[in-house]
Amino acid sequence: ATGIATAFGVSDLVIGLTIVAIGTSLPELAASVASALKGHHDIAIGNVIGSNIFNLLAVMPIPGILAVTAVEPMALYRDYIVMAGVTFALLLFFIICYRRGTLGRIPGIILTAGYLGYMFTLFLANQA
Repeated sequence: ATGIATAFGVSDLVIGLTIVAIGTSLPELAASVASALKGHHDIAIGNVIGSNIFNLLAVMPIPGILAVTAVEPMALYRDYIVMAGVTFALLLFFIICYRRGTLGRIPGIILTAGYLGYMFTLFLANQA
């Protein structure tokens, strides 16, 4: 897949941030949507939080233990800042919506629009 991506001028970082991320997250998304539609909101939230904690504490360190990995500077300057910003936005949404006990559609639309904007930004940055 990397050879084809390189032929089209797409960096490995962009492939990892888009195609690989979507492909590995779709099963979690399907499980969360199915449990939320069935009224099992705790399972949906636990799935999202649990998978992110596992990815940060197990999936990311293991390749670093096995081999030294170079990190592209753009991952530090653009992508980590975006990740921290989205985490902060989600925290704000939780604080604002805490009294109602629901997150609602508006924060979901805002976060989805932010994701689409991020994808568009990656696409534009890759074109340069």
